[in-house]
Amino acid sequence: MTIGLGTYAFFWQWHATAETPLSMIDMVNRTADLGVRLFQICDYPAIDSYDTSDLDQLRVRATERGVRLELGTRGVQPQHLRRYLEMARRLDATLVRSMINTADHRPSPDEAVELLTSVAPVFEEAGVTIALETYEQVPVSTLVDIVTRVGAPSIGICVDPANCVAALELPTATVEAVAPYARNIHVKDFAFSRQNGWVGFTLAGCPLGEGLLDYRHLITTTQARELGLSQIIEHWLPWQGDSASTIRTENDWNLHNLDYLRSQAA
Repeated sequence: MTIGLGTYAFFWQWHATAETPLSMIDMVNRTADLGVRLFQICDYPAIDSYDTSDLDQLRVRATERGVRLELGTRGVQPQHLRRYLEMARRLDATLVRSMINTADHRPSPDEAVELLTSVAPVFEEAGVTIALETYEQVPVSTLVDIVTRVGAPSIGICVDPANCVAALELPTATVEAVAPYARNIHVKDFAFSRQNGWVGFTLAGCPLGEGLLDYRHLITTTQARELGLSQIIEHWLPWQGDSASTIRTENDWNLHNLDYLRSQAA
């Protein structure tokens, strides 16, 4: 089991609201400086414009700092996934996290099975896994059905129990349903708070151990330690009023969450 950081752990630091946004190399360096040896590039639009030279430079820097890379994107269109496979090869990454839907493509389960089946052999040959993330747009039972029907070792699930709450699916039930297919874990804690005036709730992130995530259940049920699954720290950090305060909180959460995961692994 490997603890990692992802682009969502530095979201407000590479976001356009930052006075000096972090580059990808900056995030790799920050990851190494924190003693972390895995970094997942997930939903980071700029990487789609990287050419081979950019990718080589990123791989070299990550190798120099002792940081292994994973990739993340959205969609199951074969051409897009093959592009990410080539990027993964260039970066020596063995995992590509994806999602079933994109903004302009929402395949039926049958279509998703067909598309994933068409690319599964080339991913398997390359030793790269596609991990489809749990999230509210696709019911957990549908996602499990798609992965089961594809039936390929290179197609699994990225477990993120927080995402499914919006579809009224309980986090523990989500974990139990997808555990046999788990290939990657996104670790973030979350909690509900009342809106002003007691009308409705806000679901937002919080430091690990302070919210509703049953971390022990997550790790035990997925057999994360036994299977060597990577745990990628992410945040749902609301804007704190200004960039400096938000970035300071983000960095505090990173330190807290790393300490929390390391203490649980001891």
